[in-house]
Amino acid sequence: MDISNDVLNGYVSALCEDIRGEYAIDPEQYKGHAIKKGLRNEDGTGVMAGVTRIGSVQGYYLEDGERIPRPGSLYYRGIDVNDLIEANVKNGTFGYEEVAYLLLMGKLPNRQQFEQFDTILSNARHLPAGFTEDMILKAPSRNVMNKLSRSVLALYSYDDNPDDTSIENIVRQSIELIGRFPVIVANAYAVKRHYFDGKSLYLHVPRENLSVSENFLRMLRKDKSYTAEEAHLLDLMLILHAEHGGGNNSAFTCRVLSSTGTDTYSAISGAVNSLKGPLHGGANAKVMEMFRDICENVRDYEDDEEVSAYLMKLLDGTAGDGSRKIYGLGHAVYTVSDPRAVILKKYAASVAEKKGYGEPFKLLESVERLGVPLIMKQKNLKIPICANVDMYSGLVYKMLGIPEDLFTPLFAIARISGWCAHRIEEVLTCNRIIRPAYRAAFAKQDYVSIDAR
Repeated sequence: MDISNDVLNGYVSALCEDIRGEYAIDPEQYKGHAIKKGLRNEDGTGVMAGVTRIGSVQGYYLEDGERIPRPGSLYYRGIDVNDLIEANVKNGTFGYEEVAYLLLMGKLPNRQQFEQFDTILSNARHLPAGFTEDMILKAPSRNVMNKLSRSVLALYSYDDNPDDTSIENIVRQSIELIGRFPVIVANAYAVKRHYFDGKSLYLHVPRENLSVSENFLRMLRKDKSYTAEEAHLLDLMLILHAEHGGGNNSAFTCRVLSSTGTDTYSAISGAVNSLKGPLHGGANAKVMEMFRDICENVRDYEDDEEVSAYLMKLLDGTAGDGSRKIYGLGHAVYTVSDPRAVILKKYAASVAEKKGYGEPFKLLESVERLGVPLIMKQKNLKIPICANVDMYSGLVYKMLGIPEDLFTPLFAIARISGWCAHRIEEVLTCNRIIRPAYRAAFAKQDYVSIDAR
């Protein structure tokens, strides 16, 4: 018997009235049992779950058990991300491929090693025969992250040796995924744009002699054109998003799945699904949503009093999406500053002026300058907060003509190298399934037969 949507929705709605009560947990249940909600300690620090040699996120130091704020630092294999960025800016080179090698292999490549890696990576950009037609064109998705996740799982079927968890096989799969992510994302967006937005469909084949950022802009745009300045700015974005320690949600998801002995495609697909969440990789889109709301309701962007008044409305929940948040401010680790946001502001400001985004860029700087003290006062915070990378990354993508549908997928294109490195480290060093405990919050009861209920 067919059931109408109205009947089904009514049934589910009635069920949920009971479900809310059955699932409710008294906050008192968390007290006195050393329970770490969100795997966080009471002082906001993360619970130590392992040791890593891949990346380090530093925003404070501990002294006599207390957090002492410090300017933020981000290290890839012990190298400051600032040094990686500045070296490529100075030399006029594209750095993401070198960073991918560094994260995967544990050290910087010499020229011969880099050229060999770059050649293999370029070759990996070719998707398996029939993949785009069968897995992307025939099953379009409104959400590119959804399609990326499904495509990663689908690659299992095109791999002659998908379940082998030897390091040799995982490294081979990792290089292929790093090469294929930009192509899958570009094709998935083109198909989404065609089937759901009613636009013309065009698919461009990547070129082997181009960097990841150059290829992506070339595949994204109808006329395949881009400037060197645009490609270098996107390359900078990819470097900044490539890795962020083992504790970030998507990397930890990858490690949890890898600890079970599952295949690479399952582990990486899980990381993609984690990044899709608005509290993780989707945060930059929330910043842009908030930014549009501010632009529509603030008349004078240079009037600090007017901007501050509206930011207070956001915090009070009477404006914006009602979340009581100023998106782009605050971070789980960084206190005084997020190095990624500092770098973005440094290198994107001149591009913003050239592309006519000078005023919007200054407005975001005002939101940062005025919003931080408002949040600290409202929440009575002792530890300082700062703008995170999401405050500026969305506007940078917009300056590059990249639609919001691709903000989080570009994050995934960058972070795949970090995820693969964490998978390799988990498989090589841990050898134990990750299995935290949950305290049961119910009383024992007897089974009652259906007629006696």
